[in-house]
Amino acid sequence: MSVRETVQPPGVTPARRRSSPLTRSSAMIGLVFMSPWIIGFILLKLVPILAALAFSLTNFYMLDPHQTQFVGLKNYLDILHDTVAGASLFGSIGNFLFIVPFQMVTALALALIVSSARLKNKLLLRTLFFLPSIIPAVAILSIMNGLADPRSGWLNRLILEPLNLPSSNLGALFPIVLALWSIGPTFIIMLSAIQSIPTEIIEAARVDGAGPIIRLFSIVLPMISPAIFFSLVINMTNAFGGVVLLDRGLPFSQSLSPMESYITQQMFSFGRLGYASALAWVMLLVVMGIILVIFRSARYWVYFPREGDNEDI
Repeated sequence: MSVRETVQPPGVTPARRRSSPLTRSSAMIGLVFMSPWIIGFILLKLVPILAALAFSLTNFYMLDPHQTQFVGLKNYLDILHDTVAGASLFGSIGNFLFIVPFQMVTALALALIVSSARLKNKLLLRTLFFLPSIIPAVAILSIMNGLADPRSGWLNRLILEPLNLPSSNLGALFPIVLALWSIGPTFIIMLSAIQSIPTEIIEAARVDGAGPIIRLFSIVLPMISPAIFFSLVINMTNAFGGVVLLDRGLPFSQSLSPMESYITQQMFSFGRLGYASALAWVMLLVVMGIILVIFRSARYWVYFPREGDNEDI
């Protein structure tokens, strides 16, 4: 079949195709439905982030705002000499290296179990695994404190004391509990990706003699690598405590992200809003750098189907 090409004379610009009223109406309706999110993003996220950038260039002190002066990059230079800030930053990175793999492996294991053809009541189990993730972190913290407090916790008063057993402080287990408590979205993403794998591929591998381990590492994991990549980026952002927005719902003094805790201490305990804003921006740049590295490495381990791979030839 021949293909006709339309050649425009030199100096003549092609005429613009006018959009139909239906297209303009659909675009307007889409903007109307998106407007709450757009307005919320601008007012509650973009404006505070840009305001933090402006504050980071000043010595703004919350208890004496009239003495505010422009100091340029002084706050950022002070961070280089602040050993507590460096330790907090590396503590947050260490938290990421522990929490995120733990969440990913646990969510993947649960998704593989639920996707098994031999398992019954899958809908109930899927709901139960996802339900805890909608509970705020501050409620989880209250539950843990009420359960494991060494003096008045339910565990000590109802079990350990009647049995004359020594009281225990399970507060150190709170990061693990929170990590398991919030794997619901990752579990659903992994489960959907596994269920989207064509059964013909799995059956063909089984006929060829591939065992469960070979099928997992040679078929399942490569084909759900886009879902793993997406979950990795989302969980990494959450592990860093919401970065600038401080929106994980934890009290200021009990944040699981050391850098976030240090930022809130500088802001609300010492009133150094300018320095705290500089710390927040450093944290944001570090997270953006890690995300950029993950995106750069995705070409080597993430399988992106090409257009037409699933079409019949």
